[in-house]
Amino acid sequence: MLSAFFLSAGRSPSRQKNFRTTLTLHLCFLAALLVVLCYTPTATTMSLVAQTLLCTGITEGAILIGWRLTQIPKSQALEFLLTSPVQPGWVFLAELLVGLYQLMLVQLGGLPFLLAMLFTGQIEPDGILVLMGMTFFWGVVTGLGIIVWTYESRFVRKIGEYVAMAGILIYLVVGVLAGEHLRSWLQAFPHWLGQGIYDLVLRFYQFNPFGIIQYWFSAEFIPWLGWERLEYHLGVTFFLSILMVLRGKVRLLGHFHDRHYRPLESNRLDQSDRIGNQPLSWWAVRRVMEYSGRVNQWLAGGFCLIYATYIVAEPHWPIWMGRLVFQIVDRLGGPAMLITGLLILAAVPAAFQYGLWDANESDRCKRLELLLLSELTGQDYHAAALAAAWRRGRGYLFIAMFLWIALLLAHRIDVLQFLASLAMGAIFWGMVFTIGFRAFSTGVQANRFGSLMTLGLPLLTYAAFRMQYDFLACLLPPGAIFHALTDRPDWLWAIGPISLSLLTLFLEKKSMNSCDANLRDWYNRRHGPAANLI
Repeated sequence: MLSAFFLSAGRSPSRQKNFRTTLTLHLCFLAALLVVLCYTPTATTMSLVAQTLLCTGITEGAILIGWRLTQIPKSQALEFLLTSPVQPGWVFLAELLVGLYQLMLVQLGGLPFLLAMLFTGQIEPDGILVLMGMTFFWGVVTGLGIIVWTYESRFVRKIGEYVAMAGILIYLVVGVLAGEHLRSWLQAFPHWLGQGIYDLVLRFYQFNPFGIIQYWFSAEFIPWLGWERLEYHLGVTFFLSILMVLRGKVRLLGHFHDRHYRPLESNRLDQSDRIGNQPLSWWAVRRVMEYSGRVNQWLAGGFCLIYATYIVAEPHWPIWMGRLVFQIVDRLGGPAMLITGLLILAAVPAAFQYGLWDANESDRCKRLELLLLSELTGQDYHAAALAAAWRRGRGYLFIAMFLWIALLLAHRIDVLQFLASLAMGAIFWGMVFTIGFRAFSTGVQANRFGSLMTLGLPLLTYAAFRMQYDFLACLLPPGAIFHALTDRPDWLWAIGPISLSLLTLFLEKKSMNSCDANLRDWYNRRHGPAANLI
């Protein structure tokens, strides 16, 4: 039975394309990181490289494991398998093993680059084991977390959001406002309680995956202590992973029933005014907001609001409140880096086209079979994609406004820098959306362009800055945004925004004019001669 799932994954063109794309991007990221490390071979750079690799592992786990297992319950064809002698739990485990196998192959594909780091003296042999193990393990944990969160009922997810909000509030108070003065704050509590809270916070700081990676490649690394932390961390997270596997195995059938057999709510009359004359836009917005990612926006918004307050009130910041977190952020790029990152996050929904894109070609054909019979035009598809992308990503733009306003009030940037960075952010968002919409209309898988725009460009920009190719970095959108906030833009800086604006306008017009024809052509090629009736 298990071999049938592996055979299906090996023969599926879409899954093979997704796997090859992920592997290619993984190798490109490793090559870029190796170049950066060769130019600046320091312990700090190695620590940043290791943490970047951990981020790539998390992203790859979300794509190869989380994305696949959250999409298969959307297809009603799964019902035939779930009602067969094969139990739903075994279906979940088999698909999970396929995802684990693909993620392991991706991680092994990067072994030559890690060996190059070893031969150049950047890392030790045990460092390779730690890097590969942590990136693989946290890719699995991330994928399982996405699956379990998606499979839960609406009621459980709502409770989970409240729990996450409480955790974010605790983090902002303990980790940001108190910071290095936490022990002084805890003196107001009884000794046993204050010491217990302090030990808990210290353990969380030391035993989280980024803390372990940072310590392992730091100059203060002690081998026996590093292995002790790593073993403790892997033991706890392995236990949590088993719990998530068991929960996902139990909830697959229930989640399938929730999606396809939940009673419909009779609230169409209440929604009529909101639907208006653009039903496709209304539907696309509702679709992307089913899993809105509010928790991430609460975390980013809470931290950036406190950081913006610190920027404005830095000379008068109370001595009993923490400064260390803000000083670390300043060393890593400060508000310019945060604003650039927030604008990239705002562009993620625009790149991946969550509102209109379907999980597979079968679902896409079924939806187009109805949409292409309607009187919808390219402008309707464009408006729907735009509404969904803006609704999903606008929160990060509003959060960035906190930092922009704070920088203006603190006189750390002038009006020209503010307008230049804001304009470049808008151009970047428009360019990413246009490319994503072009991919949607032509049937090209949006994941490749989305990963390139939201992961490849920032990494390439970082590498260009590290190698002191500032002019090349400023031609790239993330580099242009960052440069506008750190230095007064000049006419050379304007080359990038002007070029990207002209390219975006050209692609935008071409995409809208050819959208309907491209969709019909894609449908005809995928659905056979019967589609000529449309």
